[in-house]
Amino acid sequence: MKNTVLDIPSFRYFLFNRIATTMSIQMLMVIVGWQMYDITHSAFDLGLVGLAQFVPALALCLVVGHVADRYDRRYVLVACQAAQGCVALLLTFGTLFGWLGRDMLLIASVALGTARAFQLPTQQALLPALVPLSAFPRALAVNSAGSQLATILGPAVGGFIYVAGAAAVYGACAAMCAFAVVMIYLVRYDYSRPAREPVTLQTLFAGIRFIWRRKQVLGAISLDLLAVLFGGATALLPIFARDVLHVGSWGLGLLRSAPAVGALLVSLSLARHPIERRAGKMLFGSVACYGLATLVFALSRSFALSLAALALSGAFDMVSVVVRQSLVQLDTPDDMRGRVSAVNAIFIGASNQLGEFESGVTAGWFGAVPSVLIGGMGTICIVALWMKLFPTLAKRETLTAS
Repeated sequence: MKNTVLDIPSFRYFLFNRIATTMSIQMLMVIVGWQMYDITHSAFDLGLVGLAQFVPALALCLVVGHVADRYDRRYVLVACQAAQGCVALLLTFGTLFGWLGRDMLLIASVALGTARAFQLPTQQALLPALVPLSAFPRALAVNSAGSQLATILGPAVGGFIYVAGAAAVYGACAAMCAFAVVMIYLVRYDYSRPAREPVTLQTLFAGIRFIWRRKQVLGAISLDLLAVLFGGATALLPIFARDVLHVGSWGLGLLRSAPAVGALLVSLSLARHPIERRAGKMLFGSVACYGLATLVFALSRSFALSLAALALSGAFDMVSVVVRQSLVQLDTPDDMRGRVSAVNAIFIGASNQLGEFESGVTAGWFGAVPSVLIGGMGTICIVALWMKLFPTLAKRETLTAS
């Protein structure tokens, strides 16, 4: 057995792939959101960008799980990342030749959402095959640290490159996707082609049934769904940057990066000191603190305080991510991980993309600040309710399966 997970070559290539793709998608989302708000000045249209990414994941959920369980997961990721690169090139040419508008940005968001619908559950299902299962919580923390590092660099770099024009940002994203394809080709793992069972309703809904029967897994992923659905403020950051805090595109990039700074610091700590006890209490406590940090951000009129509040929200969210992902992957057999990860990805997508749509709608009704305040209070209420509905999750001690 290797000394650390970073001594495993395939894990390193996987990590480089994750960093490149995450940085690329973060840069794309910053610029797409900024261009959309520049064109329409509409909070509702910012919400539509999130909805356009979520709908493909919802529509393709059952198909995605079967693809991840039936085919070599490396090649599925190659196809997803090549598609993202093509979208980035399309946006590059659209910007250079002047035909990029609201409708094209929404179409590009749908295409990106389709690629990510296959990518996220496939990545989740592949990671446990690259390291010993006993080392999975540590590998998950290291992988999350790489992802958060990319999330920090992506928006910040994208915001500064935007000074040279949106086309330069989109071109850089296409190059990163090409690098990611090379990295995933280098990954090696014990892959054996599964028996091709006929596709039936029973096999299609196997992932849903599996999660429904494991109440601790169901409680963890539904808690994350509702907490981020109500408490997220990502889609409204262009409004806060321009109209509340009065900073430009560089400030938006820093605001988008701030949650990842906190998440990176926590993931590095968890890589060295994994959660070994009181996992359930850590999950609920971290989500409650996430809601409190969201309230501070909503009330802040200081750019520095807003950055600090977002960093704290990212730090607390990372604790819940490690607990939830460990429960999902370690409590699931390998031949089911694709389908279970696909359902889990729907919860993640709903909390992120659908949450962005919810933020845009409520901001359109009440304003950006009241929208985030309502979301933060809703998150805290959800934590209290879920502790009553899922008492065994609150009492769970370890991350590894019993």
